[in-house]
Amino acid sequence: MIHPTAIVDSKAQLGADVHVGAYAVIGPDVRLGDGCRIHHHATIEGHTVLGPRCQVYTGAVIGTPPQDRKYRGAPTRLDIGHDNIFREMVTVHPGTEAGGGVTTIGDHNLFLIGVHIAHDCRVGSRCIIANYTQLAGHVCLEDHVNMGGMSALHHFVTVGKHAFIGGMTRVVSDVPPFMIVVAARGTRPEIRMVNGVGLQRAGFSPEAIANLRKAFMQLYSRRARLSGVAIRDRVESMLAQNGADPNVEYLCKFLLRSFEIGRHGRYLEALRSDRPHPGAPSAR
Repeated sequence: MIHPTAIVDSKAQLGADVHVGAYAVIGPDVRLGDGCRIHHHATIEGHTVLGPRCQVYTGAVIGTPPQDRKYRGAPTRLDIGHDNIFREMVTVHPGTEAGGGVTTIGDHNLFLIGVHIAHDCRVGSRCIIANYTQLAGHVCLEDHVNMGGMSALHHFVTVGKHAFIGGMTRVVSDVPPFMIVVAARGTRPEIRMVNGVGLQRAGFSPEAIANLRKAFMQLYSRRARLSGVAIRDRVESMLAQNGADPNVEYLCKFLLRSFEIGRHGRYLEALRSDRPHPGAPSAR
């Protein structure tokens, strides 16, 4: 099921019932699982693995070298699970030597037109990433994340599971799980509310959603912010309560992790051992 105009390297490994459309390009180190559909004019290169039943649409480019000056051509990897859809002009890059060497994507994800997944990212399963959303290097998306179009995530940011990020939002710090984050004031992100609709669709019980809404009020409401108690103290107090809801417990532990390593994604960037010292000339 390979179109005669497609260029498929003889070393590429194609599973059963794989379709490759006109003028598509498949590199020598690519492995395609059973039932994959590679539409016309798509490109898959590098040490890239696609699980069964993935679809790659027109103009998408998967597995080409990462856009990182430190990359020196090592055979880093791009590992993609099953039943993912990459729509037109999506780009996904493998890892880098300094970043662990692999970019990973889980299962049942939908990447809409123009999405970019940079080097060393980790994307969970059942995420929906809308048009022209940009993920910088080392970003981590947990499961069931939903991102509005034209959003952008800074390096090293982690987005918790079942979070919703509104369109055109600039994200420079970790996004707590179960929450809605929107660009409330210009591009400044703000935690607005619990992602109730998303949680309902995911099968969360009314009690579980109510517990998360109560936690939201204790952590992010105006009264909580004006209480004079630091948010870290509020989180630790909530975590210490007996019989805490498991989802609330996960939320609290996620927040404590963010506090410990720095709330802003660029904080980790500042700790890089290869960053230029003050006064050093910039790279050209």
